[in-house]
Amino acid sequence: MIAAATSLSAETVVLATSALLFAVGVVGLLVRRNPIAVLMSVELMLNAGNLLLVLGARVHDRAGGVSAALLVLVLGAAEAVVGLALALAYYRSNPNADVDSQGEVRG
Repeated sequence: MIAAATSLSAETVVLATSALLFAVGVVGLLVRRNPIAVLMSVELMLNAGNLLLVLGARVHDRAGGVSAALLVLVLGAAEAVVGLALALAYYRSNPNADVDSQGEVRG
């Protein structure tokens, strides 16, 4: 007998996508040595959390999760701007940048 194909709900797909994005972000954070790649991994993790916030807002019919996701997006954009500015300033003085090689950045 052929097993009946079960269809996944939209919530399950979003949950799996969020978990996959978060896992890719964690792996990138632990494996990468380039500061820009590390920042991109952190952004992936923030976006995975945003997906869960929007999913929770959809499931519970409340707008609070969407508002929180918008706030996280704004804070993530600000973090990316500041982080990229610091990384570019560091790259100008040290072209072979590695996040493990520099214990302390001095001005």
